[in-house]
Parts: sequence; structure tokens; C-alpha cells
Amino acid sequence: MWQPDQAWHPLPGGMGPSTLGVWRAVIGDQPVVVKRLAAPGVGDPAELGDRRHFAYWRRAADVALSGVVDTTPGLRAPRTQVEEDADGITLVQDWVEDAASSGLFCAHALGRFAGADLGDARWLARDQLRTRMERVARRGGWPTLARTTVADVAHHLWHHRERWLAELDRLPRVAQHGDPTPANLPGRELDEVVAVDWATLGHGPVGADLGYFQLSAREGAEPLLDAYLMGLPEGLASREQAALGARVTAVYTALSRAEWALARVAVGEGALGAKYRHPAVAPYLRSLQRQFPQIEELLGA
Repeated sequence: MWQPDQAWHPLPGGMGPSTLGVWRAVIGDQPVVVKRLAAPGVGDPAELGDRRHFAYWRRAADVALSGVVDTTPGLRAPRTQVEEDADGITLVQDWVEDAASSGLFCAHALGRFAGADLGDARWLARDQLRTRMERVARRGGWPTLARTTVADVAHHLWHHRERWLAELDRLPRVAQHGDPTPANLPGRELDEVVAVDWATLGHGPVGADLGYFQLSAREGAEPLLDAYLMGLPEGLASREQAALGARVTAVYTALSRAEWALARVAVGEGALGAKYRHPAVAPYLRSLQRQFPQIEELLGA
């Protein structure tokens, strides 16, 4: 059975449904990150074996083996080795130093990356937000948000979600990192961002990556949109299309994350409102508050 080396240092984050662990290590004289993926077993969710689903268990390995994002514009992947065995996959990736790039630089890079040609590999993710919303629906929607001051807003947007998902379906399809948080866009090499965690690589509506990035970026939505559009290849999409893709993605993701965070603490003793400052909740509520102008745009449309 595979086991991590005792000299490796566990790292926080990066824990997808198939990830057993992530460690920082030194192999030879090269600092690396080691990630272990477990092959799905009996009783695991079927989505782990669905090549188009965002949770497909071995996509990060397929990305590395294909080399599809080794030289893409805007974003590129660090060198990654793939070791497979009967129980899973071990990814050994060069350590990427944090370049402390601004959100505007990253947004520009996301726009450039949107024009990349990823080909049509069967394991590229599709319809990520729609699939995530289907998962939320199976869990009952946003019942905890119904107990908060955003109850009416959440109710309206939940019951109009198919309308907005249909609007996304009509937007131009572009290359999509799928999880472009600042933590996943750490490195910089000349004009490119060296990005990590390619487990949700695929195609999605223009602006979607920007919407995900907005949720944890320091900069506001409009400056980030401007930077994204400066990187977007000419003629690929209009400003209105990119703004809509970002807005719908950011709003529905922020609400779903707030629901998830609140639901985890709602079962304990005490009033729900008293738990808004809980460290496991507050960051998600602050992120949601930052989306209020974009929520108003959807409510007024």
C-alpha cells in the first residue's frame, strides 16, 4: 500500500474528493509538491468516473500526461510527473514560488488563457456550474440561507437558476481552468501565470473563470473585468457576454458556498445569526456581501 514519506510536510488545501493528501517534499535537490489521488472504489460516487464531470478523479493526471497546458497563453502548468499504480496516482510537481501577482495581472492572464486551444479530449470538464448547481439541488437547495436576511434574494435566484444557466449556455465556450483562486495562480514567469491544481480543466462560458476568481480577489469586479477583456483575444466575446458569464458564476457560487458554510454550523446550539462571525463562516459571508452589486444586476434583469 502506498504511504507518504515521513519526511514530507503536509500542506493545507488542495483536498478534492479523490485526494488523499498533499505534501511538500525535496527529491534530490528539487523542492516539489506531492499529491496522492485514490482510485474510486465500490460505493464511491459515480461522478468520480465521469470524464466530463468536474469531479472526475484522474483529470489532473491526464492534464499532466497530455501536456495540453504546458505552453498555453496566460496560464501554464509547472512540470509534473505522474506515477500510477493499482490503488491510485501520485503527482510530483515542481514547487511554485508565490510571485504575489496582483489580481489584475491574474485576470488579464485568465483572459488570455480563454483563447487557448485545449483540443477535444474526452476528459475535459464541461458545464461546471450547471453540474455544481445540480449537486446543490440534490442536497435540497439553499435552506439555511432561507433563515437569513438574504432569504428573499436567495429564494428568487434559486427559482430562476435555470434561466441564468441557460444564458450561460448561449455564451461563447472558452478554455477554463475551473478553479482559479489566487492560491492556484501563485507563480509568474515573464508574462505568464504558473498555475496549479488543474483538476477541473475544461471548457466553459466566457467570463466564468473570472467569476470564480472575483470571489477571492482583492480588486473589484469592474477593474478585474477590464483586465480580463484586455487579455481576451479580439472577437472572441463582447464585454457584455464576459460580464454576464462572470456575474452569474460569481453570484451562484457565492450563494452556494455561503449555504454550505452556514449549514455546517447551523446544527449546533445557539441562534444562527450569532454564528456569522464564526471563522468557518465569516469569509464566505464577506465574499457574498461583495457580490451584492452583481446580485442586484441579476435581480433587475
